[in-house]
Amino acid sequence: MPSRRNELRGSFAAVGIGEVPTGVYPDRSALDAAMLVAREAVRDSGIPKEEIDVVMTTGAIFNPEFNADMIFSRLVEELGLTGTTHTNMQVMAGGASSSVMFKTAGALVTSGLADHVLVIASDKLATGMSIADAIDTFARYGIPAEWERPYGQHFSAIAALIMQRYQHETGTTAEQLASVCVSLRAWACLNPNAMYRKPLTIEEVLSSKMLSEPLHAKESNMLADGAAAFVVTTAERARELTETPVFYLGSGGRVTHYALSQEPDITRFGWAQAGHEAFAEAGIDVADVDIAEIYDSYAIFNLICLEELGFVERGEAGAFVEAGHTSPGGKLPMTTNGGMLSQGHTAVGGGVAILVETIRQLQGRAGERQVPGATLAVETSVGGSYMDAQVLVLSTEVR
Repeated sequence: MPSRRNELRGSFAAVGIGEVPTGVYPDRSALDAAMLVAREAVRDSGIPKEEIDVVMTTGAIFNPEFNADMIFSRLVEELGLTGTTHTNMQVMAGGASSSVMFKTAGALVTSGLADHVLVIASDKLATGMSIADAIDTFARYGIPAEWERPYGQHFSAIAALIMQRYQHETGTTAEQLASVCVSLRAWACLNPNAMYRKPLTIEEVLSSKMLSEPLHAKESNMLADGAAAFVVTTAERARELTETPVFYLGSGGRVTHYALSQEPDITRFGWAQAGHEAFAEAGIDVADVDIAEIYDSYAIFNLICLEELGFVERGEAGAFVEAGHTSPGGKLPMTTNGGMLSQGHTAVGGGVAILVETIRQLQGRAGERQVPGATLAVETSVGGSYMDAQVLVLSTEVR
């Protein structure tokens, strides 16, 4: 059947965002954070709250009861939207949820099944669960119980395995991998919502605790409490609401495995296919991209994405980052909120925060870290054991 994807280019947009500071907040409940970001996003959108007709949450992993509350419409009631909202739903694709929710919200408004969709993520990985429970969670979710879990597989081991193979194939040095963390921290130092705002050096990264050789602690995501939200509507309505709608131009995705042992290439995954699909729909190439907002649960994935999406040649990403090209003032700003390595990892919310940052940058509202003249950005996300590569192209201009 012929594809209708090109008809979607420029047909829907983000118009409002909300975010709370990320970090260790024992006295701020996940519900409080969800309410704060939801109200901020709706106010920011300029849409009367009664016109929000779909509330879309994503999964929270710190507490099943809180997650059930999100599924069963608690936010609709708390926000005073009962009787006007016609759908409360949860969309969960792990770390890929930010891109998937944006696409789902866009499909609802362009089909006429919704007018305005409010998307919310809230979680408490720092204070809502014990360290032991967090370690256990990341040793179970997305890891096959039959084939990998019994042998001690967990997410840090997966990242270490990928790092080791990638370094073997490309010659990338430990210092170049550590430079990803330094670059992201430089962005976080400019971000008032970031968990870590102290400058970081390559030496500090490489002297940090070894988690799973060759992965150091500071090359891993930092568990945090946080929440973020955004509002999606049709392009026509968006133009009425703001001078800077952030339009959908294209997307791509590839699911390549469930068990990591079934992944054909653990140094590439599905990024090249997903990126080609997204860029083709958007009608752009890499030279058009002003910002690369790359999902960064571990430093290695920034390098793989940069190469597979075509920003640099295979094996050159480490030197590119080490040279400062992805840091503030560089030629390709990357993950400009500091990402999960420095702003903080709030489970699914970490990816949503990166998407919110993408919208903020394109609207020209990123403060000290604003990329001058940015009009087009690529956002990536990935679920589970990196089985689900997702790419979005967003812009303030419909091309």
